[in-house]
Amino acid sequence: MAEKNLSCRAQEVAACCCVDVGTVIDNSDLSVQIEKTFPTLEEAQSVLTHLKEKAADAAFSGFEVVDEIIAVDDKYLLKATFTFECQAESMIFQLATR
Repeated sequence: MAEKNLSCRAQEVAACCCVDVGTVIDNSDLSVQIEKTFPTLEEAQSVLTHLKEKAADAAFSGFEVVDEIIAVDDKYLLKATFTFECQAESMIFQLATR
């Protein structure tokens, strides 16, 4: 099998290459939006509490959350936006909630 010669440009290389962190984390994506439907209000509130705990764990310098739970057709829609002070915190939160 012929060996491929890979360049170190982020858009062309899938793995095993150096990339400047500034091309990935430029501190422009500070918010994470979550929308999910639950069968009960209690379950929606429980998940929101869990998400707030995860956000607190991820945030070194603090975060803000705007949330609401709306009754829709016998279900409950949780809408929450978590805004962090730096993009790394946002990414840590996203990874922790997967």
